[in-house]
Amino acid sequence: MTVTTETPAPPARRRTAAAVDLDALEGLPTVPARHPWRWAAGAVALVVLAQFTHGLATNPGWDWATFRVYFTADTILQAIGRTLELTAYGTVLGFLLGAGVAAMRLSRSAILRAIAWAYVWVFRSIPLIVQLVFWFNLSYLYKRFGFGIPFGPTFADFETVGVLGALGAAVLGLGLHQAAFAAEIIRGGVIAVDAGQREAAAALGIPRRRQVWRIVLPQAMRGILPAAANEVISLLKGTSVVYVMAIGELFYQTQVIYGRTGRVVPLLMVATVWYVVLTTVLSIGQYYVERHFARGARRTPPPTPLQRVRALVRSLPARTSPVARTSPVARTSGGQP
Repeated sequence: MTVTTETPAPPARRRTAAAVDLDALEGLPTVPARHPWRWAAGAVALVVLAQFTHGLATNPGWDWATFRVYFTADTILQAIGRTLELTAYGTVLGFLLGAGVAAMRLSRSAILRAIAWAYVWVFRSIPLIVQLVFWFNLSYLYKRFGFGIPFGPTFADFETVGVLGALGAAVLGLGLHQAAFAAEIIRGGVIAVDAGQREAAAALGIPRRRQVWRIVLPQAMRGILPAAANEVISLLKGTSVVYVMAIGELFYQTQVIYGRTGRVVPLLMVATVWYVVLTTVLSIGQYYVERHFARGARRTPPPTPLQRVRALVRSLPARTSPVARTSPVARTSGGQP
């Protein structure tokens, strides 16, 4: 039985054939890929956008004169301050309580885990507006609160109405509601860290508290931050629910104004644009915080949008130069442009 093997061409011959092919392709024209449906879809989108913009500019129902009058009115600016105040209080209270609940859920104690699970279950199940109305009417159930020995004598007490007013009930409701979601966000970020990190730290004799603060949390923050920022933005918009408690936040104040003037659409646009502005500011802050905590995963942080714009501006002269316009085939084969 005879086995015939094909001898491969020598390397010099293969290089010669490749050179011949490149020389043959050098004179061929370079034709860019055509995407007709992509261009058609883009044109349709631009037409729809142009129609919408034209309607915004020409439809008298938008009443942009009224919008300009009330957009920077003192009452609106004060309402924005109250909205930011509620957002800040709710965020701080929610994430502080959420961190505690997350620690309880990660605890080795079955009692603490059960209590934390029940808390998350209850406050995620009840709508926010129901919780706000309940806390607003808490004085109906408990006329007075006191400090003392459990099931024993009371050392000091106070009236519920005098302490838990409309603003206090709103902050309490927003904070407790936010804590249930924050606890799951924090717990998810912690359990996403590889268990081998903690095992290696324990093998090196690093104390448990230092393991948490220096090893686990810095890695967990990269998973916590995107969801946490979403919750803060949702809380910013969710403060509009406190209108049921007659608190002068942004949405409630716009309701008061268009109830008095009858200009519903322009006042709703005032609230909409301000919510977009505030959400944009929070999104920018989220980007830079995430960039800060990405240093442990990347040797060099990703460029900021401003840095990308500067790099694009610097690259424009190079792209428009004659050398940059030569074809890739010509540069590869050593041909002249």
